[in-house]
Amino acid sequence: MDIGSAKPTPEERKGIPHYMIDVVTPDEAFSVALFQRMADRCVDEIIAQGRMPMLVGGTGLYINSMVYNLDFSEGTPDAELRENLRHKAREYGADALYDELAGVDPDAAARISRNDLKRIIRALEVYYKTGRPISYYQQRSKSVPPRYNAVMIGLTMDRQRLYSRIEQRVDAMMAKGLLEEVKRLKADGYADNPVAMQAVGYKELLAYLRGLCTLDEAVTLIKRNTRRLAKRQWTWFNRDKNIRWFNVDEFESKGELVEHILQYIISIPDVMKFFM
Repeated sequence: MDIGSAKPTPEERKGIPHYMIDVVTPDEAFSVALFQRMADRCVDEIIAQGRMPMLVGGTGLYINSMVYNLDFSEGTPDAELRENLRHKAREYGADALYDELAGVDPDAAARISRNDLKRIIRALEVYYKTGRPISYYQQRSKSVPPRYNAVMIGLTMDRQRLYSRIEQRVDAMMAKGLLEEVKRLKADGYADNPVAMQAVGYKELLAYLRGLCTLDEAVTLIKRNTRRLAKRQWTWFNRDKNIRWFNVDEFESKGELVEHILQYIISIPDVMKFFM
């Protein structure tokens, strides 16, 4: 899953060691708990080399699992339970699962969209496996000091300009062969994967290949759903007061932006040693 995931190309990775790329196939079960364990090992390896690890991405829970002391030991994945919950969603609708979550964990339900089936199932899974709501573990984690002395940098820009760039990005992905990538994944038997093929860009083109919409409609949906994803990401990260935001519209070039970010980073105690 290269194009739709916006994975850095081999050319873009030259000169900079990248970790946690191509570590699982689309049909392998993956979770934030597994990510946390694997990423921890990468961080240890990088620090042992005297380098500064950089965690780059936009998936809020995965980033928080590294930056903050989120403990997932109590709720290891349960494939059978998840499938039972998915079956219930198919039979009765996602709203039924959301209402079920609201009954056992109203705090989590208040933070999760009624349409976010993946997170609804995860929250119910934790509750039924441990007897405690996921919000209990999240609150308990906040009482423990952060796992790392992390410097958090966020980039933002004018919302309409961002949406325009999103649409250009989707068009560029289509030109690079996103449809052909989805066709290949479908041919390889990954089409029914309940997680990987639900990612934005993949699920819409899969619907087109199944005759549920036209190609133009699929592309329009990808753009709309990516805009919605960007809005959710902003809402998530904007709550985190530890993030230092940089508005890219205020800089004339990427070089100037990078210079300001570096000046901010090296002004922080205990960080300068990585630049010596």
